[in-house]
Amino acid sequence: MGLEILRAGLQSTVQDKGRFGYAHLGISASGAADKFSLRIGNMLVGNPNQSACIEMTIIGDKYRFKSDAYIALTGSEFEAALDNKPIPFWQGWSIKKGQILDVRSTKTGARCYLCVAGGINVEGVMGAKTTHLTSGIGGCHGRILKILDELDFGTLDNSINPLQKLNESITADNKTIRVTKGIQWLWFHKKQINKFFQQQYRVTDLSNRMGLRLIGNAINTKKESEIITAGIPLGAIQIPGDGQPIISFVEHQTTGGYTIIANVISADFRKVGQLKPGDYFQFELTSFSKAEKLKVDQEKFIHSLHHD
Repeated sequence: MGLEILRAGLQSTVQDKGRFGYAHLGISASGAADKFSLRIGNMLVGNPNQSACIEMTIIGDKYRFKSDAYIALTGSEFEAALDNKPIPFWQGWSIKKGQILDVRSTKTGARCYLCVAGGINVEGVMGAKTTHLTSGIGGCHGRILKILDELDFGTLDNSINPLQKLNESITADNKTIRVTKGIQWLWFHKKQINKFFQQQYRVTDLSNRMGLRLIGNAINTKKESEIITAGIPLGAIQIPGDGQPIISFVEHQTTGGYTIIANVISADFRKVGQLKPGDYFQFELTSFSKAEKLKVDQEKFIHSLHHD
């Protein structure tokens, strides 16, 4: 049971929820860039939520199925066809052995997910199947997927009842990314903080799963831009010497020496995962209590899907 890759996209990898507990070894959790879409994809095919999938970036892959399968495509909508007929996102779909799924370019955001009943079955490394490209571990030999790669499906857990389909596409408004105050917030004058929030930033081509480099208003600190090396959380917005912010993302370095002005709230990590080079957005400051409520609301939404 499995599939083979007839055409490889721009950067497709095997991903799950992440590899936790190894930051002290310099390995960040990684995992899907839009875990919200991965979780719903797994629900649509009846998988446990930690099951691995294929994450495609900007341009997708072409697959031949070597066995019958049950799949769902989630995340940003890409041009996608099954045997040359359009296939919808956000619902479960039966595939027959020999059928060809062609996922082409994105229509909107950066990433989409192919979830398959039984999950993508690769060898676990440090308790996870997720690909960590920076360290070359996990997934398919620690790298992006290539033409002629073959991936197997795991065994189906029949105790899980799949969600049939969603009533509508779940799209995120990526024009606003909400943040809380960062650990070095007080290192910035009010004028610099205002500059950070008052205009849009553009995502540059030098952006990847490790971090998103932005261009827009340059931000200066009251002190030197470098600090004693300290731990970096997911979503930390660092201000390097040139003043152009960097959002640390799923494969972020675990330590760093730049000041952190703000941190993306966890409910908006999925939005960051859907930003691609050339996209414009604006930061918006929110309180810690509001950030917590937004995360709880997101979890409630996911749990509500099975009860609709």
